[in-house]
Amino acid sequence: MTSPIGIRREDKNKWERRVPLTPAHVKELKDHHQIKTVIQPSTIRCFSNESYEKAGAMVQEDLSDCNVIFAVKEIPKQFFMLNRTYMFFAHVIKGQTYNMPMLQTMMQKQCTLIDYEKIVDENNRRLIFFGRHAGIAGMVDTLWAFGQRLQHHHGIPTPFSQIKKTYQYPDLLTLKSHLTDLGKQLQRKGIDKRLTPLIVGFSGYGNVSKGAQEIIDLFPLVELQPKQIQTAFDDPSNKCIYKVVFKEEDMVRPKDPMQQFKLQEYFNHPELFESKFSEYLLSLSILMNCIYWDDRYPRLLTTSYLKDVFQSNTFRLTIVGDISVDVNGAIQPTYKVTTPDKPVYVYDPDKETYTDGYKGEGLAIMAVDNLPCELPKDASKAFSEILWHFIPDIVHADYTVPFEDLMLPPEIKNAIILYQGKLTTPYQYINNFL
Repeated sequence: MTSPIGIRREDKNKWERRVPLTPAHVKELKDHHQIKTVIQPSTIRCFSNESYEKAGAMVQEDLSDCNVIFAVKEIPKQFFMLNRTYMFFAHVIKGQTYNMPMLQTMMQKQCTLIDYEKIVDENNRRLIFFGRHAGIAGMVDTLWAFGQRLQHHHGIPTPFSQIKKTYQYPDLLTLKSHLTDLGKQLQRKGIDKRLTPLIVGFSGYGNVSKGAQEIIDLFPLVELQPKQIQTAFDDPSNKCIYKVVFKEEDMVRPKDPMQQFKLQEYFNHPELFESKFSEYLLSLSILMNCIYWDDRYPRLLTTSYLKDVFQSNTFRLTIVGDISVDVNGAIQPTYKVTTPDKPVYVYDPDKETYTDGYKGEGLAIMAVDNLPCELPKDASKAFSEILWHFIPDIVHADYTVPFEDLMLPPEIKNAIILYQGKLTTPYQYINNFL
């Protein structure tokens, strides 16, 4: 008889209300696949304990009968049991220092770790993700801060000042309806001419960027290619937003001027490239940072660049929505992560100081690191809709056989970081961080 699957209670912080599986999919697994679920009780989860009980789950603390256990965020070291399989966002593939003790514990307990982040298709596109909802929430929180800053620091009223923080909307439908109304208001009344052209730039074009664009697309828009940006200044409209999406070739160039840009070469040898993003920065009103970054890659925005241009008459950038939130990363002045209730701070490039909130001289930065938590039900439903289809294969696999004999869909098998406590071949490099 198949052992039940377990769902761990999320308790990383008060905002983490998401679930990997909704009650509807728990019921589907029980009714059509004879897979039972045990879920730990929670007082903050976006679906109630009772809704899981109605779906046929057992709500209890003890998950010791479960061989496969699902979670969303990282799991505390003391939670792991011997020889179990765990599936969650582990945040270990960059060798993240803060999660190496967790990984070592899993190795000692001979656990198997499947990381959602590495479940990809044949084109290396992620299949199970919260990125869209991170983009949505990040864009809304950035527009909220933009509106507040214009109204209360610059004294310029706009429709954006009526936007709420993402978590203050009951759901995505209500949120979109409100912003659609504000878009109509902008088209009807226009905005202060001092803000025109209002240009929003998006670095990257993946799931996060698409989610952020989904929100800006609710407003009257003119979409420009990066090379067309200057045309927005010829006869700027005050009744629309100008949207620009930047790809890698727009953001970096080979250090050798004799070389042409080649995308695969950039991925393989980023050290041969340098940023050229400053060509566009003086044109943007808002920058949404939606790219994967590690320290091999050039930065988009540096503190030294900001110091050079901040006092110039041409500096227009009001806020950066740093959805990727790599501290001192692609956006170098991102110095800490923020929370949904206090999503923004202001960096003064001249004094090199930070002020919490949206007031003060400098550049505002939105740096919430758990954005999908602000839309917990919508995000969980979308995530669960993909995940649950893989669960029968994951549950019925025999995790006692040698790795080469393990029968799993390739998307799942390739996402196994640890097998029986040992790093699998693609992830051997993580040994360097242990």
